[in-house]
Amino acid sequence: MDLALSSRAEGDYEIIEVGGEIDVYTAPKLREAIVGAVDSGKISLIVDVEKVDFLDSTGLGVLVGALKRVRGEGGSLDIVCTHERLLKIFQITGLDKVFGLHSSVDAAIASHA
Repeated sequence: MDLALSSRAEGDYEIIEVGGEIDVYTAPKLREAIVGAVDSGKISLIVDVEKVDFLDSTGLGVLVGALKRVRGEGGSLDIVCTHERLLKIFQITGLDKVFGLHSSVDAAIASHA
């Protein structure tokens, strides 16, 4: 399966919508999208994984690396995720304590108000 990526600005936030599978083959595309956003000065990111079918450790590594990068710039990275199987991955790895996990883009934005 392939990876679908799109991004849009919403206020001060860059929303990166991801679909498909985030694995060892597709994670570099996600990394490129995030690095591109940060390099263009967008440091408040929301990654929407609602259309993601599969997430492996490589994908988690990209998200953790992105979080470190934006925090180093004084920014934030939140994740929109309601799928139980993906939430379980975040819980098992302890990353549910590291990332802001939200039910919608609006909820992620509101968490910073």
